[in-house]
Amino acid sequence: MPTKIYAAKKIITMSHTRPEATHVAVRDGKILGAGTLEELERWGDYTLDETFADKVLMPGFVEGHAHSSAGSVWDGAYLGWFDRVDPDGKKWVGLKTIDGVVQRLKEAAAAKPDEPIVIGWGLDPIYMDNVRVTRDDLDQACSDRPIVIMHASGHIMNMNTFALEKAGLLKPGLNHPGIPLGGDGLPMGELKSPEIMGPAGAKVGFDRGKAIEGSSAGLISYARLCVRAGVTTATDLARALTEESVAQALRITGAPDFPLCLVPFRIMMGLSPEDLVNFVAGIKAKSTERCDLGRIKVVADGSIQGFTARLLWPGYQNGAPNGQWYVAPEQMAEIYERALAAGVMVHTHTNGNEATQLAIETLEAALKKVPSPDNRFTLQHCQLATPAQFRRMARLGMCVNLFANHHYYWGDEHYKYTVGPERAERMNACRTALDSGVPMTIHSDAPVTPLGPLFTAWAAVTRRTASGRVQGAGEKITVAEALEAITLGAAFTLGMDHLIGSIEAGKRADFAVLEDDPFAVDPEKLKDVAVWGTVQGGRVFAAADI
Repeated sequence: MPTKIYAAKKIITMSHTRPEATHVAVRDGKILGAGTLEELERWGDYTLDETFADKVLMPGFVEGHAHSSAGSVWDGAYLGWFDRVDPDGKKWVGLKTIDGVVQRLKEAAAAKPDEPIVIGWGLDPIYMDNVRVTRDDLDQACSDRPIVIMHASGHIMNMNTFALEKAGLLKPGLNHPGIPLGGDGLPMGELKSPEIMGPAGAKVGFDRGKAIEGSSAGLISYARLCVRAGVTTATDLARALTEESVAQALRITGAPDFPLCLVPFRIMMGLSPEDLVNFVAGIKAKSTERCDLGRIKVVADGSIQGFTARLLWPGYQNGAPNGQWYVAPEQMAEIYERALAAGVMVHTHTNGNEATQLAIETLEAALKKVPSPDNRFTLQHCQLATPAQFRRMARLGMCVNLFANHHYYWGDEHYKYTVGPERAERMNACRTALDSGVPMTIHSDAPVTPLGPLFTAWAAVTRRTASGRVQGAGEKITVAEALEAITLGAAFTLGMDHLIGSIEAGKRADFAVLEDDPFAVDPEKLKDVAVWGTVQGGRVFAAADI
């Protein structure tokens, strides 16, 4: 194929050898080199493309923790606190009261009268002074069809009376931490943990696994969201992969105009550790440049704001009981050992520091049996990790993907309700991770929070909460460190830093095309830098056309 040289106002390469350039040469979807036009002309005949002459190019952003359901959740009613924009660009106003939630569900039920179930998502009552949404509340919206609502965290579900009855749960005598009871001794409408939510949802026609994984149309919408955010590589970090869904993902991502490299992780649930590792190791060979397979996700606990995360002493500030385990220690140990032996990467969801401790100790024991100095086992979220835990991670070759967006979306609530000021200020400790020598990236966990790496970088740089407070100034990182986290940092945790993450010869021609220089703007304005679009594998995608 012919060589194309792109001119830009500035090219930020994220390469320490050559940090900036004015031109980048591309051939066969890969980077020939970055430098001056005179240097790149040595490659021979070329076409000079000045489409980006007034733009700033960066390596394509890498979202290391998101879910393709960020595209398909919009099939249901958005019930979150903050305003959100859907894949079509429509703004949905956040809901501040239970009455507002009920009204939107009424509208959703009326808009689809023939649908057998009413679905909502994004709910988080902690913003409403931590009130609980009950089955009686939801009955006001619809009483003759099941209502199923997924909380923003994905770790709690709400049902109305009709749904609870159909699921066989509306009865006395239940005794499970995942089924909170009301004053009448019956389930109040909230369900927690996968072993409760999964079967209950299935009985009313809601497949939680498929909801997390998303639809074919949702995957395409997810890719559109990625282009608008400057993302060229993104995980799908909880996919219930099967032979059929792998074929589906390969088919969709293989379309000539699909603008994203998808990195699907197979969630641990539904298979024995042996079958899990064997399956994931077996599908590696099917990987393409736009669908990179062969990784596992383990889920250790729930969410802090849902009080389902596992915390070390002193636990939750408000006295709530400790959270729930989503994995048995023996199961985690077997997955880790088998994965290390098979050369399969594992990322583990740990929100609470007790869950983090379990993962660290489990990997340490596994590495004694199966040494692997470059394992890159990554702790996802890892929000309450202590300095001692970070030092131990560094010794084991672990990485972290910290939930920087959490400062903005839940920082005030953690300060007031869940863990109190001291621990809230050290949450998502980017500074400590880097200073401890732990490879680090940061993420959105879309659809939990909106996909947008520049916003995530801003959150790590400023540590501002929704009320405008700076929470944990000592854990701030620099703009340069934050931009590296959303490019090379994320690529490293995925084992893809030889392919993506910087603009260097031999790597994939993946660029985020920006309207402004993120190094030139006030750090407080970093989240406001506009994205023109992306270049993925040498193919140009303008956000305005997606």
